[in-house]
Amino acid sequence: MKYLHTMVRVQDLDESLKFYCEGLGLQEVRRKEVPEGRFTLVFLNAPESPEAEIELTYNWDPEEYSGGRNFGHLAFSVADIYAKCAHLQAMGVTINRPPRDGRMAFVRSPDGISIELLQAGGAQPPQEPWQSMANEGTW
Repeated sequence: MKYLHTMVRVQDLDESLKFYCEGLGLQEVRRKEVPEGRFTLVFLNAPESPEAEIELTYNWDPEEYSGGRNFGHLAFSVADIYAKCAHLQAMGVTINRPPRDGRMAFVRSPDGISIELLQAGGAQPPQEPWQSMANEGTW
């Protein structure tokens, strides 16, 4: 497994970029505008550790973040998303967002931290039981 990024929701993208880039010295490495979802993703890293990124998520519609909702998730790349989810499920972990697409799943830590699992190297073909499994709870 490889650590990918940590996601933080921000209310003011310009102010956040000023803080993270000008203040902390991080650099913007890529940006993705998603008009249909009404959000922008901006990925930052430190020049000394380019492999570890922070994902700033800016939702276009105003939202007050409370209870830690502004902290989104930890993300990890896994060699086999189906095997990893089956292993976690066998341990009693709820698969909150099953890997129906063969690419992405979400689980929660015992403390409620959202963990995103992403299939390394691109999506696997969809397969059961994951393809038909419904979401459970929130992620």
